[in-house]
Amino acid sequence: MTTPTTQSELSQLFPQPLWQWFEQICAIPHPSKHEAALSAHIQAWAKERGLPVIVDQVGNLIIRKPATAGMEDRKTVVIQAHLDMVPQKNADKVHDFLTDPIEAWIDGEWVKARGTTLGSDNGIGMSSALAILGASDIKHGPLEVLLTVDEEAGMSGAFGLQAGILEAEILINTDSEQEGEIYMGCAGGVDAKIQLPVQWQDADPAHLAYTLSIAGLKGGHSGVNIHLGRGNANKLLARFFAGHAVELGIAISQAQGGSLRNAIPREAQFSFTLPVEKLDLLQQRVAQYQAILQAELAATEPNLRLTISDCTAPEKVLRSNSQQQLIHLINACPNGVMRMSDEVAGVVESSLNVGVVSTAADHISVVCMVRSLIDSGRAYIESQLQSLCDLAGASVQFEGRYPGWKPDNNSPVMAIVKDTYESIYQREPEIMVIHAGLECGLFKKPYPHLDMVSIGPTIRFPHGPDEMVNIKTVGQYWTLLLAVLERIPAK
Repeated sequence: MTTPTTQSELSQLFPQPLWQWFEQICAIPHPSKHEAALSAHIQAWAKERGLPVIVDQVGNLIIRKPATAGMEDRKTVVIQAHLDMVPQKNADKVHDFLTDPIEAWIDGEWVKARGTTLGSDNGIGMSSALAILGASDIKHGPLEVLLTVDEEAGMSGAFGLQAGILEAEILINTDSEQEGEIYMGCAGGVDAKIQLPVQWQDADPAHLAYTLSIAGLKGGHSGVNIHLGRGNANKLLARFFAGHAVELGIAISQAQGGSLRNAIPREAQFSFTLPVEKLDLLQQRVAQYQAILQAELAATEPNLRLTISDCTAPEKVLRSNSQQQLIHLINACPNGVMRMSDEVAGVVESSLNVGVVSTAADHISVVCMVRSLIDSGRAYIESQLQSLCDLAGASVQFEGRYPGWKPDNNSPVMAIVKDTYESIYQREPEIMVIHAGLECGLFKKPYPHLDMVSIGPTIRFPHGPDEMVNIKTVGQYWTLLLAVLERIPAK
């Protein structure tokens, strides 16, 4: 069994400048929309070293560094990462993402976090860019570093990037998550925000009040992990109530599940009342359902658990018609892989994640994340959701639509990275398209000339508390990145 080591030892890993930065980043809270403290820290550091810093109108950072001696004639490169991280934690973990540092630790070949997301997505990429800015022994041409805000919660930083700020001709995105793969394209996406108007009635004071919870699911990135067949907590609870709510005389008082539209929900809770005489049957049905799920999901969700717990008796519960609409809406909502790509073998073309369910005074909200490599695929899923909502008496708004990054097989920087990788590691890298929302597609609008590529180390289970980054591959990514910078051609 591996003995965990302490976070202070991170800075001793290779490459030290990168891990020293990552240690600092872990110490400064930076969930999406709360990147100000980390941004201020980086700005102060850059200014101390005489590096020009621009903060644009949406909060993105652009830091410039002159070429090293003899490299002044090279094309300008921008190394790009995002400042924010996904804030996810286990239910039993006491952690405030706005005030508490990430507790990173070394477990054998991996760096992990204690009960929370690690933020290696995209903290490792950000650390590599900052380490290069601070180095005096790395050869490179004119350099820019672009650190965007809010990538994980809406890509507002990439949406807000204005033309005329960047001088670079080449962009290296650091947000991909598999060593040995070079990314040349990504999915586009849109948020689907569903609202179901509901009506309430007085709860029967003679009925018992309980909460049915599902937990122990793996969750993960709603793009990168969507093809793995993991359980969606919102869908799994809705399935139970679709099968047994009428039989048990259940009246729902609250529905809650998931926390981010781009993370597969790991936990959900539905609170309800039921007649006293139905309690034994409830316990039987939950035990039967848990056995069904454990059989169906034995390989993907070995730690799945359903729990019945007492809760405070509610004053109001959903009227029968509203409850039926809610259950049917979530139970029938598409989820998971919708279609595999015909053009790129083994890559998901289109998918949907039923990410967040929440209860308000006059409606219940369901927020989904739609992804597709092609606009028509995304539009078809939007059409399905619109049809479902029309049938269920709900409304849906599609927000934050962003384009995919169309692959360019003739990309010069792609060729450089591929040839460099082969020369270092004596094997061919895989040229890939990722089913996730890299910001590269958005950069093409203000900077259509940019030649782009994405590389990174091996990160497992991003967007969930099981997130981990492989230490060896961080060193391999760093070696590749520095070698590519040295090979950038003249203007």
